Amino acid sequence: MSGRILIVDDVASNRIVYRARLAAAFYEPLLAIDGASCLSLAVDAQPDLILLDLSLPDMSGHDVLRQLRQDPRTRDIPVIVLTAAQDCEVRLGAFSAGADDVIIKPASDQVLLARVRNLMRGRADAGMSRAPAFEAAGLAEAPARFEPCATVALVSGQADLARRLQQDLSGQLRDRLVVLSRAEVLAEATATRPGGEVPDVFLIHDEGFDPIASLRLLSELKSHLATRHSAVCVIGAAGDGDDAAMAFDLGADDVVGLQVSAVELALRTRSLLRRKREGDRRRARIEDGLRLAMVDPLTGLHNRRYALPHLAAIAARAAEAGRDYAVMVVDLDRFKAVNDKHGHAAGDAVLVEVAQRLQSNLRDEDLLARIGGEEFLVVLPDCSTTAARLVAERLCAALDERPIRLASGVSLKVTVSIGVAVSALSAGGVLSVEALVEQADLALLESKGAGRNQVTYRLSAA
Repeated sequence: MSGRILIVDDVASNRIVYRARLAAAFYEPLLAIDGASCLSLAVDAQPDLILLDLSLPDMSGHDVLRQLRQDPRTRDIPVIVLTAAQDCEVRLGAFSAGADDVIIKPASDQVLLARVRNLMRGRADAGMSRAPAFEAAGLAEAPARFEPCATVALVSGQADLARRLQQDLSGQLRDRLVVLSRAEVLAEATATRPGGEVPDVFLIHDEGFDPIASLRLLSELKSHLATRHSAVCVIGAAGDGDDAAMAFDLGADDVVGLQVSAVELALRTRSLLRRKREGDRRRARIEDGLRLAMVDPLTGLHNRRYALPHLAAIAARAAEAGRDYAVMVVDLDRFKAVNDKHGHAAGDAVLVEVAQRLQSNLRDEDLLARIGGEEFLVVLPDCSTTAARLVAERLCAALDERPIRLASGVSLKVTVSIGVAVSALSAGGVLSVEALVEQADLALLESKGAGRNQVTYRLSAA
């Protein structure tokens, strides 16, 4: 199955019809007959999307929506409201309660399925899987109490029409409203304005006679890195009938006909902003997680997980260019005594200072990683034996020449031992990455055995 969808309707025939439609499209339908069972299933089953009828026997659909949005376990689940009511106030109430879209019944199969695909694709792109580990562990973030003003771009081939839309929305939205031509929007998409702020939402108005141009512009926005995560709403002929299905499949976050009121458009825009911000926050957490997986949290240096593949890449480039590179293993001398005498907080402070001194004595292109408790790996691309010797001695001196002062006022003399191996062998041939690191390790052991605070070189496999 490509997704789990909760159908909430108290009419059995409606549930049967929607279940058949969704199952035929290879979705997994779940059924609920009232608001209470909807809320329970939403928590327990974690559906990817909810189809919610507003007329329920135990509570109103608006109340169900509000409870879904207030619960951190369900607030990110997209909800499409299905209603037979033609009253504009019903739609406005649903959007105000947190609906992602409102579709009037009977719904076109093509449009409904396109909207389902669209919302689920956006959820997947934002990394919103069922029961994320950080939510299951109780680490879900509470909704932000204050959101900064967003930028909403009003796009039309007719400047007067865009300015009228800007005037209509200015009393409904507190966000910054800017009028852009289609050429300016393409400049946003291709990032031709250095340092320019990319709008959070694009409202593309096709003026009722050029829906193809709007769809083409939509496709451009969703295909470029600078604007792919901006929300896009298409207003006009492309928002009516089966053309809406095409717009959704091209990536539109919302489509609406020309008859939409400024109040409803403002509510739809707020819904788009809410979903965009949720996606932005989720992507940021994923990126932070990936970054932290490769970074030592204490020193800020790369860790072993990052260092070894990076070393392999440096070795491959060196072999291709016919150049040497050097590997050093650096270890703090008698570090256990620092922890035992001054405590682990002092030991952490020493590690941070050592990392900073080592980093400040290396080039930008050099690699410095913490690969153990008090052990560091240094890789010097494009480095001869003579240059490696000078760098290693400089690193030793950087620690030996000045004690490290702790927060308590105590000054500690800290030294390091270093083992060095260079890719070129005096006997000819080149060592593998693993063998080179092993040679540097052996050289480090010799430095330790010879009294510490010194550098030992391994320039051959012998």
